[in-house]
Amino acid sequence: MDTALTGKKKLWGGGLSPFSTSYGKLMMWIFLLSDTFTFSALLISYGTTRFSESYWPDPNHVFNKFFILEGNFPLMSVSVMTFILIMSSVTMVLAVHAGHMHRRKEVVKWMIFTIIGGLLFLGCQAFEWTDLILEGVTPTHNMFGPVVNGAHTPGPAAFGAFFYLITGFHGCHVFSGVVLNVIILINTLKGTYDKRGHYEMVEKVGLYWHFVDLVWVYVFTCFYLL
Repeated sequence: MDTALTGKKKLWGGGLSPFSTSYGKLMMWIFLLSDTFTFSALLISYGTTRFSESYWPDPNHVFNKFFILEGNFPLMSVSVMTFILIMSSVTMVLAVHAGHMHRRKEVVKWMIFTIIGGLLFLGCQAFEWTDLILEGVTPTHNMFGPVVNGAHTPGPAAFGAFFYLITGFHGCHVFSGVVLNVIILINTLKGTYDKRGHYEMVEKVGLYWHFVDLVWVYVFTCFYLL
């Protein structure tokens, strides 16, 4: 029906997005929003359980090892993990910028650095999990309990359950991001994005990677600092 007859202005009839962004980036933002709700629910559940317990393990005592070095290094290993992930976010920014400039060789270089950062983070997390399991922290048992009559007693089992669930869920996101980055790297090497005339896929995967880094900041704060 004609606009003049109905008196209503047609706002959008398809084609160009009303949000001045591509369909792919819009869908990525929607996905990230839904994923935000999932992580928020997990962290809220963790916080509710933690503050309902009369005792909770001290992170400085639980996470006091620096990989294979002997001694007391509170939060050193997880600090290295956090630094690695943040630096991988920086290299992703550089890859996206190089894509905007259509500099394929630079995109390849920064994507490789980003992939290495993701793999190093996953390796550090695997080492941390192995060390905690050997220390007696499992999803159903926790050896880091209060000292009673000079001896350690088991702590709340919920600590291990939430730790492995939330950090594992985040680790799955990092692993998925690494896989996506590898695919982007292969396509870049093949010249796929040069043929398309744009590097938007690098930007879309970059949004996901930055989200994964941002979520880690909250996970790091909840489990390792508070």
